[in-house]
Amino acid sequence: MTTMLIKEPAVVMRAGPAKTTDVAVSGHAAGPIGGAVTGLPRVWLRLEGLAGLAAGVAIYLAGGGSLLWILPLFLAVDISMVGYLGGPRLGAVLYDLAHNWAIGLAVLGASVVLASTPLLLAGAILVAHVGLDRLAGYGLKYPTAFADTHLGSLRR
Repeated sequence: MTTMLIKEPAVVMRAGPAKTTDVAVSGHAAGPIGGAVTGLPRVWLRLEGLAGLAAGVAIYLAGGGSLLWILPLFLAVDISMVGYLGGPRLGAVLYDLAHNWAIGLAVLGASVVLASTPLLLAGAILVAHVGLDRLAGYGLKYPTAFADTHLGSLRR
């Protein structure tokens, strides 16, 4: 089976001529992008992470979550890294499912609609965990290697 490639402008903004990155039709990058979000946009992304962390913790505590359980639940989200035992592509998919704003916010929304405290607490932990990761500079993973993220390489 062959994979069609399309050219798409790179997400990275920098001085100089524009670069392109090969992106598979499936939506996954064919390789890591050659750069990182820098400057003021990187500061804003980190501040968004801080806001997500604060909001998630506040919702968790306001929803009746125990301080005793907050750290183990935070760490439980990283169980998604087990996918890397099956290779970088599977690892990136499983990791990104647990480490994105959309899933955490969807769980929070479902908790409101269903009036479910366990869902509220789970959604709050997901949002807080993603916030902490973004604050620390960890991004969504490319299927090339764990260190290749949308915020740049972790190999600094």
